[in-house]
Amino acid sequence: MQVEKNIIIDDLMERVNASPFMLIADFTGLTVGQFEELRVRLEDAGSSIHVTKNSYIKRVIKDASLPEGLVDCLTGQSAIVTGAEDVCAAAKVLKSFKKEFERPSVKMGVLDGKLLTEADVEQIAGLPSRDQLLGQLLGLLQAPATSLARLLSEPGSQIARAMQAHVDKG
Repeated sequence: MQVEKNIIIDDLMERVNASPFMLIADFTGLTVGQFEELRVRLEDAGSSIHVTKNSYIKRVIKDASLPEGLVDCLTGQSAIVTGAEDVCAAAKVLKSFKKEFERPSVKMGVLDGKLLTEADVEQIAGLPSRDQLLGQLLGLLQAPATSLARLLSEPGSQIARAMQAHVDKG
């Protein structure tokens, strides 16, 4: 039994160390079908959810040097959500799923070593996705170059319009 326990804890530790975030959710009341649907939606968003004993999560929190405040929320049924990069996508999935099924609720989380409350996760869910933010940044970076190109081509355009008006006049 001890060997199996260590394997589970090591697997959880790998997932937590490989992820920039970890969310702890209470999945009480979800049916098996609903939980499977949540799992699929999170996988589509690049994240995963794992159910495990609270004692295992406590050990991972301690061993991974995560904020001790996470231990306070470990009561009842808990699952951890981790992912490769985008916490916004995972938070959006949890928020929309909760709106649809009234569960799961996010107990707490950690992002880059900082403790997140349920309200913090709600705010993160309201942020644009990483791809949208990159698109906005690209637009901001391109705007000055576009304005400069337009400004530089304007005198030539004015000359061309004046010549065309002269030709049209006869």
